[in-house]
Amino acid sequence: MSDLSLRLSIVIPTFNESANVAELLHRLAQALGPHGWEAIFVDDDSPDATAALVRELARSDARVRCLQRIGRRGLSSACIEGMMAAAAPVIAVMDADLQHDESILPAMLKRIEEGSDVVIGSRYVDGGSTGEWNESRKSMSLLATRMSRLILKQPISDPMSGFFMLRREVLDGSVRRFSGMGFKILLDLLASVAKPLRVAEVPYQFRDRLHGQSKLDNMVIWEYGMLLADKMVGRYVPVRFLAFSFVGGLGVLVHLLVLTLALNVLKLGFTEAQATATVLAMVFNFGLNNLLTYRDRQLEGWGWLRGLFSFMLACSIGAVANIGIATYLFEHRTNWFPAALAGILVGAVWNYAITNLYTWAKK
Repeated sequence: MSDLSLRLSIVIPTFNESANVAELLHRLAQALGPHGWEAIFVDDDSPDATAALVRELARSDARVRCLQRIGRRGLSSACIEGMMAAAAPVIAVMDADLQHDESILPAMLKRIEEGSDVVIGSRYVDGGSTGEWNESRKSMSLLATRMSRLILKQPISDPMSGFFMLRREVLDGSVRRFSGMGFKILLDLLASVAKPLRVAEVPYQFRDRLHGQSKLDNMVIWEYGMLLADKMVGRYVPVRFLAFSFVGGLGVLVHLLVLTLALNVLKLGFTEAQATATVLAMVFNFGLNNLLTYRDRQLEGWGWLRGLFSFMLACSIGAVANIGIATYLFEHRTNWFPAALAGILVGAVWNYAITNLYTWAKK
């Protein structure tokens, strides 16, 4: 193989990482040499102009490429788009925050070329370390690792790692089964393959972030749960629909609470109280779905208001369908309980389908 041939594509998802890009490229060149690799930065429209900086560097360095995504977010989906754009027969995924040890990339590539399908940079095999993590973060990581066994096809010490390498054919054979949810793309990959892979793990010591702030927030637990649920039941029912229905159930509780307060505390008439409870429950459902169910398509600013309007319109039609189906079944000798459930199901499916298409349409 020529020294000038492309052996490795490195996919690097970014959001507000402009302070780290140049240093990361310098370290990659030190670890991999001047030729045989490319770095694909997939940026989710960072406010700090990370994409503009990457493009500027790419003008004088043919190894550097930039994919800038507009109107959508998500670590896993960014990694998938970057991997699909990769040209090399071997693809690596790593973070831009300098916490992953780029010096082990040659060892990882060697293991691939020796026959492994996937090589994982592991914090939990001998020689690896989580660095300066506190006990709380260590405990959460270990718990998530244990939970991952619910969907994995083989034992892995660090399936939560964001630092790994794989053959192109492994990606091509499994990508259509990816969930693309949350931030654990390696776990998504390992749970999506048709049969167990030849997996090797190379130890590394997780480093402290040099610049910027961590992108992990309180929603990572929800996103991780969504990924696990999708891998367990997603073949039978869309996990977004389950989340949408869960939020709808909470909305019923909000409706009843507001109705009770409006009747007993504010002393409103039933019609006014019911209307108030209905509107507030719809706003609650929309806000929580925007935050959780459609976190990767989250609406902001004027888009939030337009989304609320379309959501309320769709749910109003869904309510009519709910009442119509339930009434029809009840009048045709169906017990009130199954008639009511049928109406609720029809309304829920309608609301989910229409808001998925229009309120939170894919961009």
